[in-house]
Amino acid sequence: MKRIISMLLTLVMLLALVGCGSGSGQSGSTTGGSDAGQSQDSGSGDAAQPEADGEGAGEYHIGIITGTVSQSEDDLRGAEAIQAKYGEDVVKLATYPDNFTEELETTIQTIVNMSDDPLMKAIIVNQSVPGTAEAFTQIKERRPDILCIAGEAHEDLPVVGASADLVCNNDFVSRGYLIIRTAHELGCDTFVHISFPRHMSYETMSRRVAVMEEACKEFGMTFVQETAPDPTTDVGVTGAQAYVLEKAPEWISKYGQNSAYFCTNDAHTAPLLQRLLELGGYFIEADLPSPLMGYPNALGDLDLTAEAGDFDAILAKVEQAVVDAGGDGRFGTWAYSYGYCLSAGLAQHAINVIEGKAEITNMDDVAAALQEFSPKAAWNGSGYTNADTGVKEDNVFLIYQDTYIMGNPGRFMGATDVEVPEKYYTVS
Repeated sequence: MKRIISMLLTLVMLLALVGCGSGSGQSGSTTGGSDAGQSQDSGSGDAAQPEADGEGAGEYHIGIITGTVSQSEDDLRGAEAIQAKYGEDVVKLATYPDNFTEELETTIQTIVNMSDDPLMKAIIVNQSVPGTAEAFTQIKERRPDILCIAGEAHEDLPVVGASADLVCNNDFVSRGYLIIRTAHELGCDTFVHISFPRHMSYETMSRRVAVMEEACKEFGMTFVQETAPDPTTDVGVTGAQAYVLEKAPEWISKYGQNSAYFCTNDAHTAPLLQRLLELGGYFIEADLPSPLMGYPNALGDLDLTAEAGDFDAILAKVEQAVVDAGGDGRFGTWAYSYGYCLSAGLAQHAINVIEGKAEITNMDDVAAALQEFSPKAAWNGSGYTNADTGVKEDNVFLIYQDTYIMGNPGRFMGATDVEVPEKYYTVS
């Protein structure tokens, strides 16, 4: 009997100890979540800890999908920068195919696959190539808790906005006017727009070219359209670049050295810049501006290894090389890469929203996140209004940075302070 009683007492004590251990574990979990959040803020690479619900933290991941180095290097580098800040355990990266128009299903699946991660809380696609809207629709059906953010959408903005929580594009309306205005201020008499049918089917690009043509009339400039091959077709990036290298001398000879050039595709930029540096002509800014967009290759593979990630140093080195090559006062950019800032800034904004520090469609919050990666740049922007219906999309923003013309000395053009005439917002 004594042995039975002793065994019963021992069992009771063991059960009590198990109960105490369980309570201690729950308390430790809450504290551990808080500590992990602090560790993430210091850049340890541990999984990030949201604090939005005020009831204890939990791990989360964010995913960023961009093009590859050959198609949109700056977008990828911006994604890598935010991954370096928060760690690979928090920020997950993927790229869609270079030939995304022919590999639509692969592109869609690449984006959707991010939502398989049970800890995924936000997915950012930059640039948001065709298929992004469909991918976001599928993600929302299976995981409505995931924030879907589109950077530089290639599909019609109302279509992307219907499936995304937030869309941010370069301000194709304001820039269509401001690029022409800047060319006029620099003394250009002709503006040459280079593109291809796929891009001209996009509302953003077709409206911008219409605004450019209208602005040329206002400033007494000749507007010309030229065509170059689409790098996503069978000709590929190499073939498209070879075409521009061959045709650019003909264009410059035809339109004169006071002509300014603009191309809608990143792959066309480097060969166009190379010929303009050699033969004359102006380049106000790229479609998606950056001192890294085309300039290093056009300048003979300019080595920027030591300056990587430091855009003040990158701009200074690129600018000096442009001046040395005879481009003083003829070549422009944004001081900070648009693609880089958009990938990193939208990801930072997503993290701020998840952690309860920002609202997803607050323009000031978006601008603050972008500013973290472009501390000296002036930005401007507005909400998107559909030119055909007059409907304003609450979750679609158009943004732009001031234009910087490289020279000795270089100068900002004050584009963000210019009031764009109201009539241009209804040009279509």
